[in-house]
Amino acid sequence: MAESSHSISLDKESVSTTSNNKREGHSDNSDSVTKKLRSSDTKEAEITVPKNGSELYFEIDADAAEDKGSRHTMEDATVVLPHATPGKLRCAHFAIYDGHGGRLAAEYAQKHLHANVLSAGLPRELLDVKAAKKAILEGFNRTDESLLQESTKGGWQDGAAAVCVWVLGSKVFIANIGDAKAILARSSPADGSNNSSDGSTPMKAIVLTREHKAIYPQERARIQKVGVIPTPDVHSFELTEREHFIILGCDGLWGVFGPSDAVDFVQKLLKEGLPVSAVSRRLVREAVRERQCKDNCSAVVIAFRKKQ
Repeated sequence: MAESSHSISLDKESVSTTSNNKREGHSDNSDSVTKKLRSSDTKEAEITVPKNGSELYFEIDADAAEDKGSRHTMEDATVVLPHATPGKLRCAHFAIYDGHGGRLAAEYAQKHLHANVLSAGLPRELLDVKAAKKAILEGFNRTDESLLQESTKGGWQDGAAAVCVWVLGSKVFIANIGDAKAILARSSPADGSNNSSDGSTPMKAIVLTREHKAIYPQERARIQKVGVIPTPDVHSFELTEREHFIILGCDGLWGVFGPSDAVDFVQKLLKEGLPVSAVSRRLVREAVRERQCKDNCSAVVIAFRKKQ
């Protein structure tokens, strides 16, 4: 986040949940793509969405993959938590922390950000959207403050961009700082009701995040006025039958994939029946091996599947 106005010490942030989130080597046809372990053995969650007096049931299936590209070290950290909190309100959490100048900040955010969001009051029963957004903002600020203290003590010089998703009941919250992005695949109103995330209908790519880079006039003016800050952009939307999957990616992925290109790529693989774990690996492998991404490359694919 050092390059972004919003990337300050959050530069040095990362979310996780437990120190069990170690990296596990995974080879797919001898490629160097690796997967992140989750804090739970299951990578699926179930959510209920009210609709016209009845209820829709969705499964969330998600997985992450990463490759260091031609870099000497891997500085990204990912989070895949289909069951991210106890309580009556179903919660899932996913994130990518893109380290800049090192991995320490990304790992710190991976370990502490979600816990700080929970302690800041993320709703666990009746959903209050305002309270949820406030908790996310406060969680980022708390992580930033504690990270600055740790980095000062340890002499860290690195930072991190962040893109995070929380699914609370039927509401999806997105927060980002820096140049990592979240892209949503959404079908048209006419097509959404009879199809699922197997990719059987054309999808529109919706960019859910705003890049924080000084090359943009609005961002440059803000930086010059107030300096670098750790406040993320946070917004939300309601999950319906039209939302099929979300792709989280670091800037390395989006350097070689456009939003629509990535949605088409993932949609095709889901339509072929590949599991999300294989889809995430194929996406990263395509970026690094075929499209020559030289940077670290990380992706999280989150699929919403309607239960019949």
